[in-house]
Amino acid sequence: MAGTTDIHFGTDGWRAVIAEDFTYDSLRRVADAAGRVFAADAPGGLVIVGHDTRFEAGSFARAAAEVLASHGLRVQVSDRYLPTPGLCWSVAQDEDAVGGVMLTASHNPAPYLGFKLRMADGGASPVSFTRRVEAALADEPPVARGEYEVVDLVTPYLSALGTFVDGDAIAKAGLRVAVDPLYGAGQGYLAQTLRSFGVEVTEIHHELNPGFGGLHPEPIPPHIDEVRELVKREGLDAAFITDGDADRIGAADRNGAFVNPHRILALITRHLVEDRGLTGRVVKTLSTSVLVDRLGTALGLDVVTTPVGFKWIYEEMVAGDVLIGGEESGGIGIPAHVRERDGLLMALLLAEMMGQRGQGLAELVEDLLKVTGPMEYLRVDMRLDPAVKDAFVKRMPSLAPESLAGLEVQDIVRADGVKFLLPDDAWLLLRTSGTEPLVRVYAEASSAGVVDDLLDAGKLLVTGE
Repeated sequence: MAGTTDIHFGTDGWRAVIAEDFTYDSLRRVADAAGRVFAADAPGGLVIVGHDTRFEAGSFARAAAEVLASHGLRVQVSDRYLPTPGLCWSVAQDEDAVGGVMLTASHNPAPYLGFKLRMADGGASPVSFTRRVEAALADEPPVARGEYEVVDLVTPYLSALGTFVDGDAIAKAGLRVAVDPLYGAGQGYLAQTLRSFGVEVTEIHHELNPGFGGLHPEPIPPHIDEVRELVKREGLDAAFITDGDADRIGAADRNGAFVNPHRILALITRHLVEDRGLTGRVVKTLSTSVLVDRLGTALGLDVVTTPVGFKWIYEEMVAGDVLIGGEESGGIGIPAHVRERDGLLMALLLAEMMGQRGQGLAELVEDLLKVTGPMEYLRVDMRLDPAVKDAFVKRMPSLAPESLAGLEVQDIVRADGVKFLLPDDAWLLLRTSGTEPLVRVYAEASSAGVVDDLLDAGKLLVTGE
């Protein structure tokens, strides 16, 4: 029966394995439900549809567009692959747009595809909206089809990125960088924009390859080891890495050292305040470094902590007075641009900061840590037998150890998973992924050795050993 696929929206949309649960029938059911809700709220409104570089993503996007259009909605579809932030910016800039749909599985492995919903301001759909879509799901795929328009969304988006940064400062820096889009939707686009400012760019993994060349399109080690080696070998100034749909950012300095998203968030916050003279609240997720809190204190900024998932940051952006929001996975957004993450813009802002301060990423991080003090961070993803994961989920609400890795547990936060607060700002967080069948174990402390010990303790809590 066509309607047997169990469809639920997770942290950011519905994701499933292509040809297993993510089929044309299931996609059309989801598009039909979304179309019902969009049309109920804004009859005849414009919905914009984009897609990334995954297998058949463009074809799935057009299939979704036909179904959305059958509800009397006006529908536009990108004429080529598009970063998720490009879709979000396009929706936000069009006064007629009532929402958007993005066919992407973001940083998930190549076999996955997903369906993301966006609101009229380009931001992530709130839980209340996705619940309405889930409730509107029919058991069978719809028969009705409508007509849609194919449009160029890429050119105006890239033009907007170019005007958001100081191109002269970037040009004067004479930068030589590597760009690694990990075969995702940022390929060509970030490199093109940097080159327009006179940056010498070496781009890798920039061919259309739906299997991602065996890479996992998440901008963290070990997936970025090749570009880190390239930077060292060629004597480049930095590497900028984006994920499968280019809404996340990773970086490496001239030594090939990974500059993690926590430090990128802190660097860009500092840049916006000290170099651009801006202010506002900083929003971070529960799994993001205390470096951000310490920097906020030093700069006189309020720092707000939310559960994991950019939709919670989006809600704070809607509330107002937000300078920047970010999460440990590399999703960082500036509402003055769009209320969504943008990996390409973050790379450009890092280049701008390097140009304006005349420093490399290594020096920028060194100066940052003089302000915040040192902290080390690591995350481990545990793929478990379903029975072991279910047992952990049942135990999680009652987990209350007195100490971890020899450190006293000072407080426990249960807003999203379970987070143990320890002396000297150290912490351990255990939570199930909202997009993959995993348990994630996060730890931060002042030394890498303590982080390793905390991760080991966390794994034991997960497995119950």
